Amino acid sequence: MRICRAEYKIIARYTEQLRPTRQCIKMLKEKFPNHSQSTLLSIFSLEYQKRMKRNISKHHAPEAIEAYYQRYLAEAMKSPSSPVLLEIANEVDLSPALLARLVVERFLQEREGAAFSKQMLNNMLREPSLIPDLLLAHHVAQCTINDCCYGPLVDCIKHAIGQEHEVLLRDKLQEKNLSFLDENQLRAKGYDKTPDIILEVPIAVEGHVVHWIESKASFGDDHSHRTYLNEQFWSYWNRFGPGLVIYWYGFIAELDCQRDRGILLKDCFPSDIITLGPKTSQS
Repeated sequence: MRICRAEYKIIARYTEQLRPTRQCIKMLKEKFPNHSQSTLLSIFSLEYQKRMKRNISKHHAPEAIEAYYQRYLAEAMKSPSSPVLLEIANEVDLSPALLARLVVERFLQEREGAAFSKQMLNNMLREPSLIPDLLLAHHVAQCTINDCCYGPLVDCIKHAIGQEHEVLLRDKLQEKNLSFLDENQLRAKGYDKTPDIILEVPIAVEGHVVHWIESKASFGDDHSHRTYLNEQFWSYWNRFGPGLVIYWYGFIAELDCQRDRGILLKDCFPSDIITLGPKTSQS
């Protein structure tokens, strides 16, 4: 779905009052019923991550971490069945998964001193049952399950969704009988930085030549698209020629302004494909 920048800003402003809970998606869908839940979740995740990056330094201050930890200990002792860490995270506007990480790290410092490793910390966040304190393990699991933007569960879901859309892209290409090399095949040939798909025979989409296709299972906003242009898309263009980027969950319409320079944006697999090789067309 293409969304004009003005409308995107309206959605982004609305997300400022939300926390990364399951309920926030319901609120977004009720407020913006014309947009899919996947698009709204992707937009919220982008905006929430920006918010966290702006404010994360104050939460990482030693005095802040100590305050969170001592408050957790006091409130968990007083009301062990309450979602203490979730409530603290929502109150201070910090991702529940990020707060859980700070608290577990502080717990390990107290318990293990300098003996614990980052790997130990990561393992406990991925599998809270490894945390020796059963009550803390329960609260960390609550944070992981209820955070829709950060944490090991979200990382797994995002990876799976990305893989799913890459498979979808390959399936669509095979349906059109288009010959291509995927990322794994390209790396096997020695390429280090590659798009998801290189077409062995180029195609034309809406009058523009396409040599490669990149799949993004996310919404394309100004910040993410600018980053992708600088770190990925222009290098693909330099090496392989003009290409197509599919933002499966939509993008800001005004970003599709590089077509004449060789980068085309779509929010779905194109239906009007013309092959530029021996075959005349695929539709």
